Amino acid sequence: MNTCTSFTPSSALIERVMARRGRLHPFEHLVPKRTALVVVDMQNGFVKEGAGHAWVPAAASTCPAIERTAQALRALGGQVVWVLNTFTPESLESWSHFHQELSSPHWLALRSSTMVPGSEGHALYADLHPAPGDLHIPKTRYSAFIQGSSDLHETLQQRGIDTVLVAGTVTHVCCESTARDAMMLNYRTVMLSDGCSAFTEQEHTLSLSNFMFNFGDVQSCDQAADNLRQSAAKLGS
Repeated sequence: MNTCTSFTPSSALIERVMARRGRLHPFEHLVPKRTALVVVDMQNGFVKEGAGHAWVPAAASTCPAIERTAQALRALGGQVVWVLNTFTPESLESWSHFHQELSSPHWLALRSSTMVPGSEGHALYADLHPAPGDLHIPKTRYSAFIQGSSDLHETLQQRGIDTVLVAGTVTHVCCESTARDAMMLNYRTVMLSDGCSAFTEQEHTLSLSNFMFNFGDVQSCDQAADNLRQSAAKLGS
């Protein structure tokens, strides 16, 4: 098992979570038609070696689990969203501190050339297979939900979505940022442990542990898919 994508909550975390809310998983009842799988930044620039500015070696290993979850949700009438990290001249101005002070000239040049629409780095990784009806939404910040980043929130609200499953890369950066803001916007939010990937096991585990205690739920991809099917069966749909 790739340790940069696996997650087992510690006994101490379980104890704290149970003391806080009385149950480990608050969102086991997932209504498919009100649920969106939001897959963050699974693009060549992050998943394929040499295609961009921030290759995550563990990212490719999450594709089968992401695919299974997407197929299960589509079959039950839910929404799949592919969020695409995108460099734009506008974001260079409106997010200037990140681009000018937190990025070296070399790193910025690499990111700006490989994360523009039409480039190899911007394209979705080949092991992932979007279907008709899936959404493709560009974002210009770490979080897809923060103001100025994308129209994801408005798009999901129009579709009656109140539950978000977050997968993608990197766990502790764009995935966690997106998941945190989803919770702040009142979505029932679940991070998919084996659908997310990080550079190290420690970064992955700390991110999911923090999210599980403070912000929402953490489930495996198969656990979430089973919960979707069970909820659909109870609803008779």
